[in-house]
Amino acid sequence: MGYIVVTGGCGYIGSHMTRHLLSKGYNVLVIDNLERGFKDVITTLKKAYPKANLVFEKVDLRDKLNLLKVFSKYEIDSVLHFAGYALVGESMTYPTKYFENNTGGTINLVSVMLERKINKIIFSSTCNIYGNSPKIPITENNVENPSSLYGLSKQLSERVIESAAVEGLNSIRFRYFNAAGDSFDGLIGERHDPETHLIPRVLDFALGKSDTFKLFGDNYPTPDGTCIRDYVHVEDLAEAHLLGLKKLEENSKSNKGSTALYNLGTENGTSNKEIIEAVKKISGKDFKYETVEARPGDPAILIADSTKAFKELGWKAKMDLNKVIESAYNWHSKR
Repeated sequence: MGYIVVTGGCGYIGSHMTRHLLSKGYNVLVIDNLERGFKDVITTLKKAYPKANLVFEKVDLRDKLNLLKVFSKYEIDSVLHFAGYALVGESMTYPTKYFENNTGGTINLVSVMLERKINKIIFSSTCNIYGNSPKIPITENNVENPSSLYGLSKQLSERVIESAAVEGLNSIRFRYFNAAGDSFDGLIGERHDPETHLIPRVLDFALGKSDTFKLFGDNYPTPDGTCIRDYVHVEDLAEAHLLGLKKLEENSKSNKGSTALYNLGTENGTSNKEIIEAVKKISGKDFKYETVEARPGDPAILIADSTKAFKELGWKAKMDLNKVIESAYNWHSKR
């Protein structure tokens, strides 16, 4: 059995995916440049799964020569592509950085895969591609109108991946809605530097690990004036990728390439203020916070229609918001 490559495997979603693969007996090759990932994830997972075959290579997707060397070194079966910058606000200030890393890195990755005759990839994409959609919940047929340059960099990456079907590449593009939560045993969890995601920011403030918490915007066209998001547990996302791998294995039996797109969400929306109240309830801590101007590039409402993923992959989110926040509270309180 060859290796499953996990790009960005030392990051948030990538580390949970790596663990999921190891628990199912897969051989895993993690590729990460450690710019925003954490090397200690590899040590933690090797201790948790001492008999598993987990290999780490520090390489940047922007460095095509070294990427090719790594891909030539191992027998690789397929690729799960999580690596990339993912800060909406930062993308609006440094767009070139996002296109070079996210889109340019994807071009290099696909090019190397084709050269090495590796024909299966699942791409970690984003609902930000839909932007301020007039149709809620959002299906895969909704108009694409990225609300940020981060979203645009992911949209362009999708075009690179899906167009490679004519060269024999079989791909699945998963557009996540808001990934959230942590492993229930507290082994691994969400951490970013800087941290911009709502749930960990609120939790750190509630736990006294952060001096301030600022709510970005309260005048959106929503019932309470704050953004509404569809929070899907990271372990539900990992399960979707296992189902995606089975689908790609079926598709790759043909000599032709293929591509498919799926939304991954719970189909339920929660406002920022509702998240804050849920954190207060689960943590048992009350607190006051500051409301500031909205960040550029944040759509008002993003709620998934995941019907297609259920019909074609058999995937449906199992964990509700309480489980998301409980698992996150467990992780952050133990850190």
